[in-house]
Amino acid sequence: MATINRPPRQPTPVRRPARSRALGLVAAFVIGALVAGGLVFAVTRPSSVEQIANQIRAESALRDKTQIKTLTELARTSRDRLVPVLDGLNRALPADGTAGPTVVTDADVENWRKASTAAVGDFADPPSGETATNVARSSLASAVRQIATTVDTYAAARDLTGSARTTAMDLVVRQRADAIFTWSVGATALDALSVDAGYGHQHVYLPTSPGDGALTPDTEPEGTHES
Repeated sequence: MATINRPPRQPTPVRRPARSRALGLVAAFVIGALVAGGLVFAVTRPSSVEQIANQIRAESALRDKTQIKTLTELARTSRDRLVPVLDGLNRALPADGTAGPTVVTDADVENWRKASTAAVGDFADPPSGETATNVARSSLASAVRQIATTVDTYAAARDLTGSARTTAMDLVVRQRADAIFTWSVGATALDALSVDAGYGHQHVYLPTSPGDGALTPDTEPEGTHES
């Protein structure tokens, strides 16, 4: 009897469930996302130098905000010291340079000197801050020194006579006007700094006289912010 050769039976292929394929795709996606995310983080994360720089900037901003508040308080104290000095000079020597009706005694001049000297001392040894804060502080400090010089010039002019006295008194008027103008520049800068720092408007201005040409405060109430 002849033998019939039959081809070997092929094994039936095993079908992978659709769910298993889906899980494989998800796993591959997650792994890829993690790898890609890690690469992006590694590329974009701040370096140690940048982190230190950011920390320094944040600390500097906080320190400057504190300095602005302290400077505002100092300006108010100095203004209170100087207002009586300027009032006395205005009564004794009006802006037109003519002698006023008020009699000025040696004791009055000495009190003006003490007040202006104390104000100068208030601004001694200033801390270092941001540029804008340093400019505001320097303007106020310069104005205080000018007022002290004005008092000294007036004291010296009192001992003069004739044209020399007239010339010296005219110099007093000009020095006083320059001092008030310089203070107004610092007060305006400080007002802007206070608004930016979140303290609102702070109007620490000295009283002005006609012809001073000084800057004056805006109409915003104290402590309010610009809309």
